[in-house]
Amino acid sequence: MINKRLLIKNLLAHNDESSFYDKKRQLNLHTREGKAKFLKHICALSNSNPTNNSYIVVGVEDHDNEIVGDDFFDDSRIQNLVNAFLENPPKIQYENVPFPNLPKDKVIGLVTIKPKSKASYFKKGIHTILANTTFVRRGSNSVPVDEEPEKNYQNTETVISIENNSRNSIGYTLDGVMDFMNNRHKDMSPKYKVFKELFVVCWAGIPKKVKDKTYLSRVDIELVNEQIKLFYSALDEVAIEFNDDIFTITEYVSLGLNDKTSFYELEKVSIHFFENGYYKIDREMRFQPPEFNRKMLFHIYNSNLALISKLEKGFSLTNRENTDLENLPSTLMICYLNGFEEAKQILIDAKPLLKKHPNTTVYLSFKEAMRILRKMKYDIN
Repeated sequence: MINKRLLIKNLLAHNDESSFYDKKRQLNLHTREGKAKFLKHICALSNSNPTNNSYIVVGVEDHDNEIVGDDFFDDSRIQNLVNAFLENPPKIQYENVPFPNLPKDKVIGLVTIKPKSKASYFKKGIHTILANTTFVRRGSNSVPVDEEPEKNYQNTETVISIENNSRNSIGYTLDGVMDFMNNRHKDMSPKYKVFKELFVVCWAGIPKKVKDKTYLSRVDIELVNEQIKLFYSALDEVAIEFNDDIFTITEYVSLGLNDKTSFYELEKVSIHFFENGYYKIDREMRFQPPEFNRKMLFHIYNSNLALISKLEKGFSLTNRENTDLENLPSTLMICYLNGFEEAKQILIDAKPLLKKHPNTTVYLSFKEAMRILRKMKYDIN
């Protein structure tokens, strides 16, 4: 079992970006340009490593390897993006890895690209990349080639050695559990459970009872053996259930208008543990968007547009408008889910204004709204 934090350290210590790994300050999958860059690197790394894993490390400064972190990214449907644009797409996995010196809402992202024998290429164009383009790695660069790349086996021994040096130990696991329980979350009723005498899951959150049901907010859940953060949210509510074989996370979102909110199931994640040291994660989207009176939505939608316009012009906001601004991301999301197709792009375009607002809750609300929209359907248009 590989300790992903140790793997990232070993990748960064090995050398600069190479034909089997790349590093990024952050991923930007909100735009076609950002998606195109990500897909280009996936294509190139896959084609350059037909017999070994290749990796992208996210949340690291390019020039000096400083670990700065990035937002928790729980979009398991990132594979859908790869499948939509690449022919012979590789299997990829995105994992969130906590590091001790990062804020609790920041992690290092680890993209693992599984080996495959057939070459990948773009089956349709995106941004400036044309259909039928093939990429490979030349040192630290992903470059297009005119013909199918030759098989490259030079990285196999190096990658296997790095992975073997990143194997977990009892010491790493115990240190991880103690740090989670006694340092990072000692004020949030932390708990842990051991599955199959091998896997250790730690979780913490603030309990809240609503209509005879207990939810946890500000939830942090980690699979300590592999140093993977399974779930993190600063706003949403979560219900946790488990038995000897399965750990289940049901995520709820609080949505509503005019200060009247209700809880809606968003996604159910079940982690199945097996005796042979294997685990499997199943995800089930359960969200049914709430429907609201369209006339009322038109009024709220136009109010949000006026609020964004005031921000763009640098006008002062009233106390009520500041409260409305905190709710703007969720209300624009509700508008989008009720047929206002342009509302999503308006929200994305407002990101710089919301990010620089002195009330940090505003930008936090934006990130939560975008996370929910990503979960519902990955935008590949």
